[in-house]
Amino acid sequence: MTHHHDLPEDVKRLGEKIKGIHIAMLTTVHEDGTLRSRPMATQQMEFDGDLWFLTYADSSKVSEVQKDQQVNLSYAAPDDNRYVSVSGTAQLVRDRQKIDELWNPFYKAWFPNGKDDPNIALLKVNVTSAEYWDASSSKMVMLYHIAKSAITGKEDMGGQNEKLQIK
Repeated sequence: MTHHHDLPEDVKRLGEKIKGIHIAMLTTVHEDGTLRSRPMATQQMEFDGDLWFLTYADSSKVSEVQKDQQVNLSYAAPDDNRYVSVSGTAQLVRDRQKIDELWNPFYKAWFPNGKDDPNIALLKVNVTSAEYWDASSSKMVMLYHIAKSAITGKEDMGGQNEKLQIK
């Protein structure tokens, strides 16, 4: 296991930005070229550059990823005014030991046959870049920045917006 202090700064920062956001919207490219998004439960573990999701191996998202590995994950914590967009490549991983490691009884709602269902697999997303918006200041401060933008005509939403290079 990689220790937090050994990770590059951008990997650490991204891990901090997505921490505690349990559901991400995973966007894949459909065979007709359109984009499709669906909610996915992010595995709660230290972020080291890869994100893991439980899935059925025969799902449409898996066949889409096998045709085009480029994916996007969107994380939102609106109560904290924190938003993260993650880009990467996805692949199907069949690793019973990793499934055992990541399994949580909460997942039985999506996988009623339990973790030993032979159709359960993992979707591993190798993160290549990310961008986040963090305006965790108070609502009054945000209103000030919105008003200032409206008056000056220059965008100033306060908070932070930063692009991260992961790999």
